[in-house]
Amino acid sequence: MVMHRRSSILIVVLFFLCSLTAPIKWVAIGDSITYLNEHTDETDNRITTGYMKLVCEKRPDIQYINKGYNGWTSGDIASKIETLALARADVYSVFLGTNDWWSGRPIGTMKDYKSKTGSATLFGSFRIIIDKLRSLNKEAQIILITPLQRGDFVSMNDMKNNAYGSYKTKNDQSLEQFADALLTIAKKENLVIVDLYHKSGITQENMVKFKRLKDPSTGLYKNFTYPEFKNISFDPVSDEYPYPPEAIDMTYDGLHPSDKGYRAIASLILNVIRK
Repeated sequence: MVMHRRSSILIVVLFFLCSLTAPIKWVAIGDSITYLNEHTDETDNRITTGYMKLVCEKRPDIQYINKGYNGWTSGDIASKIETLALARADVYSVFLGTNDWWSGRPIGTMKDYKSKTGSATLFGSFRIIIDKLRSLNKEAQIILITPLQRGDFVSMNDMKNNAYGSYKTKNDQSLEQFADALLTIAKKENLVIVDLYHKSGITQENMVKFKRLKDPSTGLYKNFTYPEFKNISFDPVSDEYPYPPEAIDMTYDGLHPSDKGYRAIASLILNVIRK
């Protein structure tokens, strides 16, 4: 009887010790800003470390899985959710919205979320995503991450792939409206929110230090700062790449974070991720 009691106590103690050392599993869902964590070579090594690696450097008790997809919207994630092989995890983060805005997808309303109207809107898409994550682990921490503000984006690999910044609307919608939609969902569902749009410190003024463009009055290249460069044209066929390495600030191409930008993102995530 005494031996049986001692064995039971030992099992409990061992279980407790194992629970203390078991890693926290984190699945990070997102677009290219998440994807680049594992593909820094695709930036011509303008970045060295993405936000997940930075978080795990400070929190070695966390193991992450990168589920970032270049160019994907929340609608893409929602419509393909059953094919993504999402694992059961302790923490899920969802960092989407910037491609929804640029693609002109409708935000929808909270009614789309409550009524489960499908992936045609941002609200409907996030209902599908959140329902799936809860089905994998109802006790998991779900972190919603709002899109960052955007400057004028020009791809390093294809300058014809470019987009104006979030200082203008797209399809009569502002990027801030997409960020505010996520704030609304997080409040309704009592989820953790990381509000990068308003609180990351990444703004139009510090996206890049300058944009190198041809001066309309002289035809010579000149470094223009925000907001001056908004009204100066860029020709992806004949112009030089407008963001040389010395232009890098919080982003390296007007959209994707630099090392400095990723540190700002990681810092906010570290403040809220499960201990």
